[in-house]
Amino acid sequence: MNKEWQQCVKCGMTYDLNNVVYQCTCGSMLEIARDPAIFQKITKDQFKSRRLSTKDIDRSGVWRFREFICEASAPHAVTHPEGNTNIYQRDELSIFGAVDNLWFKHEGENPTGSFKDRGMTVAVTQAKKIGLSFVGCASTGNTSAALAAYAAQAGLKAVVFIPDGKISTGKLAQALAYGAHCIAVQGDFDTAMTLVQEAGRDCGMYVVNSINPFRPEGQKSIIFEVLEFFDYESPDWIVVPAGNLGNTSAFGKAVLELYNAGWIKKMPRIASVQAEGANPFFKSYKNNFAKLEPIKAETYATAIRIGNPVNFEKAYKVIQSTNGVVEEVTDHEITIAKQTIDRSGIGCEPASASSLAGVKKLVAAGIMKKHEKVVCILTGNILKDTDAILKSSTNAVKVFSGDLKKLKELLAAL
Repeated sequence: MNKEWQQCVKCGMTYDLNNVVYQCTCGSMLEIARDPAIFQKITKDQFKSRRLSTKDIDRSGVWRFREFICEASAPHAVTHPEGNTNIYQRDELSIFGAVDNLWFKHEGENPTGSFKDRGMTVAVTQAKKIGLSFVGCASTGNTSAALAAYAAQAGLKAVVFIPDGKISTGKLAQALAYGAHCIAVQGDFDTAMTLVQEAGRDCGMYVVNSINPFRPEGQKSIIFEVLEFFDYESPDWIVVPAGNLGNTSAFGKAVLELYNAGWIKKMPRIASVQAEGANPFFKSYKNNFAKLEPIKAETYATAIRIGNPVNFEKAYKVIQSTNGVVEEVTDHEITIAKQTIDRSGIGCEPASASSLAGVKKLVAAGIMKKHEKVVCILTGNILKDTDAILKSSTNAVKVFSGDLKKLKELLAAL
């Protein structure tokens, strides 16, 4: 029996690891499954000790956990390396969120500036392993930047479908700089996602959005690092921005695997936070996940401006199995939270700040408690969307005319 395979999340049908397939014949999504014995063949100290190695595969915060990610692909790893991002605490953020034990895992410290690098290293590695040369994705920006960088490293042709006029300049510039071919789509992310799936079926393009089951495997490593940081004593909550729900799905899979293997004694609760203008998951949650009704998404937090999340089927099961919650926050609440994070000296892109805004709202509602240990995931770098900073900043640029007397007056007034 193989140690790893692809498996339908609904009917359990299995597929060989090297088959290019994104959905089961029953229509449901796939995930990477593995022999449970794998979790007993390696120790926590072995994972930690790999950080002392000079090999890229061991220095990667994804591939040093390779036995729990995709061991069969590891010899082919396309890695920068990524991961091993920092975890921060700041008094002003604890005060803002009204939680004493509040932590921030900053995925904006990855090579291209977002958590997407973790999933992309696994997906592009798989493409290289099975001999593919053409990869593509739909993106609001971060996925395109990650795909472009990893495809360039692997020597693969990359095409990204982006919603025309709805991607930040910085993210678009990254994709172009790394050499990806960019196609602007008349419509939103969901339109682009439909097109990329058609290209995957009809044009031989390997799709690396999170419908690809290898992507969430890499994103699980965020949770492995969080738990390792706390010596496998689970926090009470892990709070994550929610757009296409890839992280929600990956995080749940990670904690369930480690809990079932006995690596952790309790499962952290997952809180997925959506923008009010892009909240189909929240609406479904309020209706006990009876169904998902796609919406026309609109929020200035472009990374989560998604109205028809492809990972709904996986994500709602994560919320149920971890006793989690789904919350929504307004663009104004995101802006205030972002300004607070930025002025703590950490900084993040708008979508990231929905995690802190969600904490504040959940505490106010009595769902999250002041004494609980809470970890917020910051998904992207502060420079991912500079336009958002310039539009919302309360600090106007002051002009110096050359008059030293006026300069002194200006400085005295600060």
